Amino acid sequence: MLCVETIGKIRRRRLVKQDSISGIARDLGLSRNTVKKALRTGGEPFEYRRERQPRPQLGPYLGLLEQWLEADAKLSVRERRTAQRLYEMLRVEGYGGAVDSVRRHVKRFQARTQPVEAFIPQSFAPGEAYQFDWSHEHVELDGANQVVKVAHLRLCHSRAFLVVAFPRETQEMVFEAHARAFEHLGGIPRRGIYDNMKTAIDAIFTGKERRYNRRFLAMCSHYLIEPTACTPASGWEKGQVENQVGTVRGWLFTPKPRFANFAELNAWLAERCVEIARERRHPEQPERTIADVWAEERAALQPVMAPFDGFHERSCRVSSTALVSFERNRYSVECRYAGCTVSLRAYADRIVVVAEGRVIGEHARRFDRYQTVYNPWHYVPALEHKPGALRNGAPFKDWNLPAAMTRLRERLARHSDGDRQFVEILSMVALYGLDAVSGACATALEEAVVTSAHVVNLLHRAAQAPRPAPLQVPEALVLTHEPVADCARYDRLRLPLPEPIPHHPHTEIPCKLN
Repeated sequence: MLCVETIGKIRRRRLVKQDSISGIARDLGLSRNTVKKALRTGGEPFEYRRERQPRPQLGPYLGLLEQWLEADAKLSVRERRTAQRLYEMLRVEGYGGAVDSVRRHVKRFQARTQPVEAFIPQSFAPGEAYQFDWSHEHVELDGANQVVKVAHLRLCHSRAFLVVAFPRETQEMVFEAHARAFEHLGGIPRRGIYDNMKTAIDAIFTGKERRYNRRFLAMCSHYLIEPTACTPASGWEKGQVENQVGTVRGWLFTPKPRFANFAELNAWLAERCVEIARERRHPEQPERTIADVWAEERAALQPVMAPFDGFHERSCRVSSTALVSFERNRYSVECRYAGCTVSLRAYADRIVVVAEGRVIGEHARRFDRYQTVYNPWHYVPALEHKPGALRNGAPFKDWNLPAAMTRLRERLARHSDGDRQFVEILSMVALYGLDAVSGACATALEEAVVTSAHVVNLLHRAAQAPRPAPLQVPEALVLTHEPVADCARYDRLRLPLPEPIPHHPHTEIPCKLN
């Protein structure tokens, strides 16, 4: 294709200087036909277009390919065959050409049969709505490449947003993303726009009717949000966050970020979201930045009174080893609940087990597989009946006890009943606390009396309430004659009683008559 500058040179030399076409072609390194065509175009740029495209390999199969494409056009988008799949089917029919020829023809067919769809621009008032979506990004955590799930929440009016990375795309992660985003953005809009994600919607009916998940509705009720679900396969209904996925990937995840853990990654992402809001211009108000419009929108947002208790709850049975299973990992609970059915609450960062209205186990959540997480204190009551398990029990391996208790355990190990005595000391932690027991062990070591009885005695004595100070009697209440205790009265009670007078039945008792 000739540029406008070259066409101008050709026209000036021919029409002004009257140079020959052959001379112009020789000087500019062009063919004479190209020079003639440049003179006929009137100064407009032109390019060569082939009138007929020979297809020596694909030609005999064009009819069959057209039939397949017309059949696919009647199907939904997800059911249509790709150009690669059509190429593989043509190879079975005997086609020997390249896949690029098939792709070009599929592209031309789609341009000819699928008209460009028109969209209507949307406008949102301050604090009216936000849009939520997920994306998958590549990061490096602790030296290992990992695919993380990134939650995007974007205010529709100001375009301020927050992205949060998680290892899973589960319901509790949705709750945690909303809590962090509302705190970061400074308030809560009145309406949320979502796609039909399974963590929020249980069933899709005709039109806009949806059956939302019970826990998701509880979150919306807590934050006073009206949820709105998009039409299936209609991403333009939340086009802002759909476009944000691509732009944020270039802003934040290219090149690949490297951090030690999710906490450092999310802290950096939050800082970058604020910096981007300060640097980028608002698309509808180019004279202002996103941060400027965001500052005004905060006044229209609902205040965050308290974060939603965002957990995913399920019932499970405690094994005979006082463990509950979740996502192929096991977590310990208090041993007295072995065999009982309890409620397991999965948060984004922890696992909480509840029974009878109280927490019986809490652990940091593990995202690896086949991990067992113990809390040794959950098994201490069982040690009272099985003290020998203290030596080889899996929960007690590498138990990080205070230094004084560890030294006392080593000293007691020399005795035949050392395990039983140390178990008795451990049972005191539930009554007096770990710090008090550790202090009593240190005192016992200093006094060189290494027995459980002495440690328990020290704890009892330290826990005794101090004797109250004597009362100070005001002078106005002091008695002039204080009573004197006469203990002799009690001594008289100890004297023997006088003997009774004997009674004779024939003895007449005189009576006095009036």
